[in-house]
Amino acid sequence: MKSEPDVWSIDQQKKAGSKGAAWDGVRNYQAAKNLKAMRKGDQCFFYHSNIGKEIVGIIEVIEEAYLDKTDQSGRFVAVTVKFIRKLERPISLENIKKIEELSHLSLVKQSRLSVMPIDSKSWKIINNMGKI
Repeated sequence: MKSEPDVWSIDQQKKAGSKGAAWDGVRNYQAAKNLKAMRKGDQCFFYHSNIGKEIVGIIEVIEEAYLDKTDQSGRFVAVTVKFIRKLERPISLENIKKIEELSHLSLVKQSRLSVMPIDSKSWKIINNMGKI
């Protein structure tokens, strides 16, 4: 899940505490479909986009898709996520692109997509890169 750190950062997510915060404002249909597929307990990488371009932490879905209150049209959804941890060492997009086994990721192929799935093998590789 991607957010510009000057709009919503990993530190702001941490401050939201155990009640979490709505991941809203997604207006891309493919990203919205990915939100709808999320289930309670799913963990996600938190990626700072535009500024930094790096994975900085892990968050967890605590409430599945519901109508996004910021969407006047009533077509888009949000999920609620809570902070799990910051990475000891953020993982830059540049370093992710250097790993052949990660070349299939939407983060590499569709870099503007704000919410994207990740397979378990790639999850493990990125966790290792982040010293988790």
